[in-house]
Amino acid sequence: MLNLVAIEAHSGHRPEHSAAPLFRNRILNAALLVKHRLRADDIFLFNEVRPNATKVIIPFERSDLGLGGQSFFVGQRGWTTLLREACNEPTDMARDIATLRLIDQLPSLDPFLLREHLLRHGRSVAPSYFALSEADMRQMQSFVSVQLSHLIQQAYRHAGEVAPAAHAARLVEALLSADVDGRLEPLRKTLGMDSESFKEGVFSWKGFLYYKWTLTRLWSELETVGEEITRLKVTGSRDEAAQSLVDDTRKRLRQGIIAERKAIVRGLDIYDRAFDGLTDNGRPQAFREFLQRAPDMFLSLGERVGVVAHIASFWRYRFPLGTPLVADIDEIIDILQDFDSGLSAGLNA
Repeated sequence: MLNLVAIEAHSGHRPEHSAAPLFRNRILNAALLVKHRLRADDIFLFNEVRPNATKVIIPFERSDLGLGGQSFFVGQRGWTTLLREACNEPTDMARDIATLRLIDQLPSLDPFLLREHLLRHGRSVAPSYFALSEADMRQMQSFVSVQLSHLIQQAYRHAGEVAPAAHAARLVEALLSADVDGRLEPLRKTLGMDSESFKEGVFSWKGFLYYKWTLTRLWSELETVGEEITRLKVTGSRDEAAQSLVDDTRKRLRQGIIAERKAIVRGLDIYDRAFDGLTDNGRPQAFREFLQRAPDMFLSLGERVGVVAHIASFWRYRFPLGTPLVADIDEIIDILQDFDSGLSAGLNA
């Protein structure tokens, strides 16, 4: 979910936030965007068959989201009319509509993937829209501290100092924050980058750390999900063709998840080699070159992570731990084909 209500409350006072908004319409720019798996009663809203869509929720009252709001899917029949009515905007909304279509192309709304996708299509948006949530920052803190400990020590050795633990903690906090400030100056000098290039590089660096941290939890979850898929009991009336479809899709899913994992690991290995060259061999040039090339790797890596994260999260939502692994034939075909279509798209990318 992309909570533009919270982003507006947290960063709306910043000049750059209002100077480069995600959406020009103020009502839309304080909405909720949700990547939503379509249910059976949602599918009829679309002219084409699709497993997922982007839901836009316009709250009735920003200060109390519990009151609900008006909602619609990007791409459903008549959605642009619903958008203009909800946003009280009878005039042209071409740019905002185009931005929503771009967002709808993505498999997830993670901030790094979203930023690079928008930039590639000429959308320069304020950094506040891509900040990590406070919960993610807290959970990433210790992971990033371990990842960066050697580099932090080297940065301070470059300055002729020893990095106290407190300085190291502040530098990690600075790296994870939305702004790049003087706290990261020792690292900038180590990498020999100008301020603007360093700012862009830090965002890319943070993105790779974000994916590495996400995957530390995701791999074990995927292994469990893959095993549960093989044990799922299918109920309901079915013929030989339907049973064969379920069996074949189960096998293809297991193979597809393995293939996606290998591709993701290959992408992260490029980062690891560049980072190790800097920390173990003192070669900032390789890491600097990596940071400059990193945005080109984001879309492929982010899309693949988004696909496998969707499989793990939706499966656990549908089958919480401890509940029976039982589903009707029609539902399980729907779920497995959704997963399979996402993996197939990733494998063909």
